[in-house]
Amino acid sequence: MGVRLAGGPDPAGTTVAIEQPAQWTCALVNNMPDGAFDATERQFLGLLNAGSGPETVVVTRHTMVGVPRGDRIRARIAAEYRPLEDITSTPPDLLIVTGSNPIEARIEDEPYWADLHGLLKWASENVPVMVLSCLAAHAALAVFDGIERTTLPVKCTGIFAQEADPTHPLAAGLDGPLVLPHSRLNAVPAETVAAAGYAVALHSEEVGWSVVTKAVGISQAVLFQAHPEYDPSSLVREYGRDVRRYAGRERDEPPCLPRDCVTGPDWDELRRLHERVLGGDRDPALVAEFPFDEISARAPWRWRGAALCMYANLLATIPKRSA
Repeated sequence: MGVRLAGGPDPAGTTVAIEQPAQWTCALVNNMPDGAFDATERQFLGLLNAGSGPETVVVTRHTMVGVPRGDRIRARIAAEYRPLEDITSTPPDLLIVTGSNPIEARIEDEPYWADLHGLLKWASENVPVMVLSCLAAHAALAVFDGIERTTLPVKCTGIFAQEADPTHPLAAGLDGPLVLPHSRLNAVPAETVAAAGYAVALHSEEVGWSVVTKAVGISQAVLFQAHPEYDPSSLVREYGRDVRRYAGRERDEPPCLPRDCVTGPDWDELRRLHERVLGGDRDPALVAEFPFDEISARAPWRWRGAALCMYANLLATIPKRSA
């Protein structure tokens, strides 16, 4: 059956009536900026759809006030998304809160902090499992453990090798070489989350923990510093956005080239562009003519199997609503 959206089109774009019983319900809170809003929704729904197999997950979609929105996304939210407060009236089995573009140095100064803080506290008392991605994961560490994130000297971005704990429920079946994408400006050290009682499911020797879990109240909090939901073009598209802004002098902070986001000649071509732009050739035309779309289309999806396995394992930890 897979994912069914309450009050909107399903992931294939067809409006459906919710008639079959739901084995699980999920509230997805999408806080990504407009440029990544649609893709983020599609990516998380895709993982739920594949991870649920023949079972049904009914998903409601929400977002938080405070994230700047343009007209198109604002209209989508008005037509297809539900108010955030609707989550508390009918607690879901699974809450997913995406990351967001960090604006403030202190996470507590983000414009939606009061809503995010309140949602996390409520979820810890009412939701069996909550998946918290990137900024939302760092928010959970601040709310539940008093742990502050730190700003990295350079952006952590790329595909990184992983080590899985085979005894962790989320890592069951993850055999062989593993990689996951990371893309973040902030971090919390692995030893800090371990000292706070979090179990590490996946960890990278290069960039720290990727997935950790901990019981908080009645809820199992699943925190992601990695982005298993990313599709193979995500990092290339992020880099294309950043290098365009840099070349066009919309920003003076140099872009970071994501590690191993593509392979072979595509990587060589991308690296040459990066070296030219950072070497002083801040020419918007140079970036505009670069074949980002073609390179993105050839990017390998080396973490897809691991991502699907993790989400299947995740749903297996949540009691079903019907037999």
